[in-house]
Amino acid sequence: MSTGHILLLGAIAGATIFLGLPMGRVRGLSANARSGLSAFATGILVFLLWDVLTNAVDPIQAQLHAHHWGRFAGLAGLGAGGFTLGLMSLVYYDAWMKRRAHRRATNLVGPGAAAIDEFTSRSWLDLTSPAVRLAFLIAIGIGVHNFGEGLAIGQAAAASEISLAVTLIIGFGLHNATEGFGICGPLAGEGIRPSWKLLGLLGLIGGAPTFLGTVVGQAWTSDVVSVVFFAVAGGSILYVVGELFAVNRRYGHPVLVTWLMLAGIAAGFATDFVVTAAGV
Repeated sequence: MSTGHILLLGAIAGATIFLGLPMGRVRGLSANARSGLSAFATGILVFLLWDVLTNAVDPIQAQLHAHHWGRFAGLAGLGAGGFTLGLMSLVYYDAWMKRRAHRRATNLVGPGAAAIDEFTSRSWLDLTSPAVRLAFLIAIGIGVHNFGEGLAIGQAAAASEISLAVTLIIGFGLHNATEGFGICGPLAGEGIRPSWKLLGLLGLIGGAPTFLGTVVGQAWTSDVVSVVFFAVAGGSILYVVGELFAVNRRYGHPVLVTWLMLAGIAAGFATDFVVTAAGV
């Protein structure tokens, strides 16, 4: 299989994230359905947190078992630094966005404020909305995770393990299809019907890194790059999981939320079985 074919399949694996995103535009969802979608999204993100941390730690443990202490220390430091960067960068970014939204709301006081507020609320890209902001943070975390998956695809192809690369593409493509639900979960939970522009942008943020990772992985293999990107993704996803737990608690349907969260975790593991079957 040529390099062009591998890159095309890598792009397709990333594009499957768009399969789940249109669920965010479904009209007339009941309160139970909205809370269920948010909980299902949370379950998917919980699985992804386990998945990325496993991928980040495996190369570090390999060096530990081989008694390569210098290499172990270096990778462990990079993993810890990447995880901290992924987590705290979103913490500071979200705090900055909240302060900005507060200043904006404070400035919209006085004659004409209602008209200005109505105009800004119609924007397809309103990052002052907590649900939209959370959807963006989820897409960013998933995008960093998917770059790591693309690296795995590219590295398998570079090693001429074409059957493994194709299996990874299929497995990661199934993963990405469920990740679309994870991105639009907060929007559906708040009853926000996103525009196609917004869904397209969220899909690009979450899915395009799969293709970029495939390109990089074919040209250059490195445990260091894999550890850093998976660790950053782990920190990012941990933050959004915490935010989603807070959102789910507000719905007041603990039994429904817990069952749907379990369903999301099960969906994540089910799609992961395809990759595991390849011996990865």
